[in-house]
Amino acid sequence: MTTHTPPESFQTAFTLAPERLVEPVGPAGVRDAVRDAAARGLHVAVHATGHGLPGPVEGGVLISTRRMDEVEVDPLRGTARIGAGVTWGRVIAAAAPHGLAPLNGSSPGVGAVSYTLGGGLGILAREFGYAADHVRSLDVVTADGVLRHVTPDAEPDLFWGLRGGGHRLGVVTGLEIGLVAVERLYGGSLTFDGEAAPEVLRCYLEWTRTVPDTCASSVAALRYPDAPQLPEHLRGRYVVSVRVAYTGPAARGEELVAPLRAAGPVLSDSLREMPYTENHTIHSDPPYPHAYYGEGLMLRDLDAGSAVRVLELTGPEAPMMTVVQLNHLGGALAAAPAHDSAVPYREAGFLLRLLSPLDGTDVTAVRALYAEVAGATAPYDLGRSLNFSFGGGDRAESCRALHEPRTRERLAGLVSRYDPASLFGGAYGVSRDAR
Repeated sequence: MTTHTPPESFQTAFTLAPERLVEPVGPAGVRDAVRDAAARGLHVAVHATGHGLPGPVEGGVLISTRRMDEVEVDPLRGTARIGAGVTWGRVIAAAAPHGLAPLNGSSPGVGAVSYTLGGGLGILAREFGYAADHVRSLDVVTADGVLRHVTPDAEPDLFWGLRGGGHRLGVVTGLEIGLVAVERLYGGSLTFDGEAAPEVLRCYLEWTRTVPDTCASSVAALRYPDAPQLPEHLRGRYVVSVRVAYTGPAARGEELVAPLRAAGPVLSDSLREMPYTENHTIHSDPPYPHAYYGEGLMLRDLDAGSAVRVLELTGPEAPMMTVVQLNHLGGALAAAPAHDSAVPYREAGFLLRLLSPLDGTDVTAVRALYAEVAGATAPYDLGRSLNFSFGGGDRAESCRALHEPRTRERLAGLVSRYDPASLFGGAYGVSRDAR
């Protein structure tokens, strides 16, 4: 069960250098690894399969869950059992033949369990809420080496904290999640030249005030590298794109996006009706590992002037390449779930995501730029997003902002109860886990 080569990580900015690497094939192996680490006085980190890595792993025990990749769909109950190493692409493929879909994110390569533990903001989120709201049960090994089956009735405190609190309370070995009856979408993206970015952004913000909860969207701005593998119309160009996912009829979708198409000359238009299995084409996230730094700012609202200022700070004249994405929230995300959870900032109207490649880029300079962006949106600031803190989770102020004070205090109490020796990390919000 113990191996010597750390698994490859999608996030290549940080090293994985544990004293021991364990790759269990099931919950019993995780339990044994946690017990062994506790007996040796070694800290424990978790590496699944996804896109995030809050920081380097030095020493201790690294549990890689990549071999725990089972998916079992129950079409009669509309649920799926997923192992800790499963990516969303596998869950989507398993659910689709039954006319069902999970509440996955934009990339099929993201680890399903860690995404859900962080809340889980997906492309159907405005209609159905956070992925964490659809968890039926969890299996988790806590720091005492006990494998616990967690439901609203059994271990209710853990059921609250694990949904939205991340990995800090133990090693989750699997989830049972509810699926939704979605077989197709009207979706895709509209891409505009960067010169039109301010007008597109103003149009987009006004448009979000009018759309139904069945329509989720985001707007992104970035300068593409001058690379031959890119379409010619994007090479070396600063562009702004609006991404849309709508579960209603395609004809109504065409009516909804008409104001966006009129925002400026369109470079490319991929909006169409598609099977849900093609939902990853809406964002077309890069599938290859790379080094990056990122933060997610949860905003109560956003005015056009502040949004345009963000583009000025991060656009072609910025000191480093920065991808900016603004996700429209609200809808079911703002509703109280059937069972309360640690998912924070449900009142947020937007999530502002910042991501910068780190190859040859100074992290201190990136942080300085992000601080300027945060200043531009300060009147609306609520806190930070756990799922979109890529490399920023090592700073105390970022960690404190991941949850509201009352939620953070309750989570800290659960850590004191379930992990008094800090086997899985330091203060709440500072972890060694890899998403």
